[in-house]
Amino acid sequence: MNKQNPIRAGIAGFGLSGKIFHAPFLSADPRYALSRVYERVSEHAREEYPDVEIVHSFQELLTGNIDLIVITTPNQLHVPMAREALAAGKHVVVEKPAAASSAEVEELRQLAEERHVLFSVYQNRRLDGDFLTVKKLIQEGRLGEVVDYECRFDRFIQGYRSKQWKRDGGRGVDLLYDIGVHIIDQAITLFGMPEEVCADLRQQRPESPGVDRFTVTLYYPGMRAILSAGELVAMPSLHFIVNGRKASFIKYGRDVQEARLERGLRPAGDPAWGQDNPETYGTLYTVTETGVAEEKIPTEIGNYGAYYDQLYQAIRQGEPPAVKPEEAASVLRILEAAQVSSREKRRIPLV
Repeated sequence: MNKQNPIRAGIAGFGLSGKIFHAPFLSADPRYALSRVYERVSEHAREEYPDVEIVHSFQELLTGNIDLIVITTPNQLHVPMAREALAAGKHVVVEKPAAASSAEVEELRQLAEERHVLFSVYQNRRLDGDFLTVKKLIQEGRLGEVVDYECRFDRFIQGYRSKQWKRDGGRGVDLLYDIGVHIIDQAITLFGMPEEVCADLRQQRPESPGVDRFTVTLYYPGMRAILSAGELVAMPSLHFIVNGRKASFIKYGRDVQEARLERGLRPAGDPAWGQDNPETYGTLYTVTETGVAEEKIPTEIGNYGAYYDQLYQAIRQGEPPAVKPEEAASVLRILEAAQVSSREKRRIPLV
């Protein structure tokens, strides 16, 4: 652990993402120094981090001795800000979605390569405890060959979004580019790129800016992954359902980290951080000679801070980042195919 030469980080934007998903983990890791925050007019970061320098233009964030820029601004600013930061020779982490198209991510990847800096996308849902549990069960072979995988991420939302840019909508601003990016990334982390994509995209709430209900089906040889989310689901159902040739796994409830962060809890010094509540542990149903055996499976401990641990290794030791730009581009390729599929009402091959 290098306390003498920490990675000096600056955050662009201090809304929900910057405040609860990035700053707490950067500040809790002594290998980083949260040095500067860009807020357009406010100075909210100073309330929790009194020593941080607040700047009111993005260009001020790029000057001086900042090593890493974390971009958490509205979606439409991700690409131009990332482009400017990479051109300035800074390592860059972009909150998802990195862009509205796979072509834009490829442009940023090439620019990072030319400038010899790191470019990564923040996919924290890979570090959800429930997803890590599913991943472990699959890797250990406890389910056997997976034949069906389903992930649902439902909520109930009333009225307009609090942020004006989310109310306005536009290119790359809807539920598909929010929750969809997360759960598609999880699926291809487990199974790789599918052969075909089929999607049903809908807008159910007049207050939403675009897609607010979707089902995206990814087709693989011998299996399929069904990914769905909606904003008019008052009683959320199962979160994960995974069926294999040996067993099935069912999980209710979602990872606890976001809710704890929103309540003001922070990961520093908390040994129980990311630990699930036992009452929401998932159940493994295994076929035996005498019937079906049920087993409660303790949820793996989630830890969004592991993203920045891996990022440190990538910046200081040259290891691959936890989320590679080409992986972000793959997710967006699926989103692009899903939009065509829904519009044309057919499966779209990925070749």
